[in-house]
Amino acid sequence: MYQDLAEEIVKRDLKVYGMEVFADGKVVYSRQFAPDVRYPIYSAVKSFTSTAVGLAAQQGKLSVEDSLGRLLPGRYLEGLPEKVRTAVDHLPLRRLLTMSVPGFPFRPEGEDWLRWALNCGAGYDSPEVFSYSNVPAYLVGVAVAEAVGEHLIDYLMPRLFEPLGIELPEFSNDPQGRFYGATGMKLTVHELSLLGQLYLQGGVFAGQRILPENWVRMATSCQITGKDGGYGYFFWADKDSFSISGKWGQKCLVYPEKGQMVTWMADLPERSGEMLRLVRGWMER
Repeated sequence: MYQDLAEEIVKRDLKVYGMEVFADGKVVYSRQFAPDVRYPIYSAVKSFTSTAVGLAAQQGKLSVEDSLGRLLPGRYLEGLPEKVRTAVDHLPLRRLLTMSVPGFPFRPEGEDWLRWALNCGAGYDSPEVFSYSNVPAYLVGVAVAEAVGEHLIDYLMPRLFEPLGIELPEFSNDPQGRFYGATGMKLTVHELSLLGQLYLQGGVFAGQRILPENWVRMATSCQITGKDGGYGYFFWADKDSFSISGKWGQKCLVYPEKGQMVTWMADLPERSGEMLRLVRGWMER
């Protein structure tokens, strides 16, 4: 079955780096169409940032209902207009995780991204509206790092990457050395698949509970809906599946009830939707 899917990818000349299928608790098919090396995963990084929130919440370091203003040190908030400061003080982390704050530009700018993000005119006190941007993931990453007291990659290494068997990845920081949180990481197809496996298995990996089951359920279920579908906590969520996604075809497509997942990485600026439809059709028939 999966060999046929791989051959269809070749037939359509889709520029896919590699594909891996996980079912019945194991990898059942793997195919590399390009060298098995680390490639950019783009916005799939956001799901790692979400996972950091789940780990910190498990430790009692924060809650998704904690405000951004509470989690950031006061020095970051000094000099903000009173209206903005008040709004930030009341903005729950959950609003950033669900991309429900309108008005953010797509990516951080300037020499101090955090200062810029807090002053960029986003609708911190606006009603919840799905509005996709890299800035919320950046802010969440900074907030979690402050809550746990260390760089987010240092925090994730012993708690996530090492238990999953992932060596230190290449990643991106802001100009002050804070983890970007939204993009800028490179992984292999299999390494990206490992995060999907953790969530498919309800937060358990190799017999070890890494994440609370409740966190997995909340993060991967629909919390808000936009024109491109449902969204959880930096995971895309549909009625029968959820996904870890990066632009141009980086994807873990997970079907929890089936216990199955397909992961692929690609360079498909114009055809990522075609690849997704192809895999969905194969999985849902």
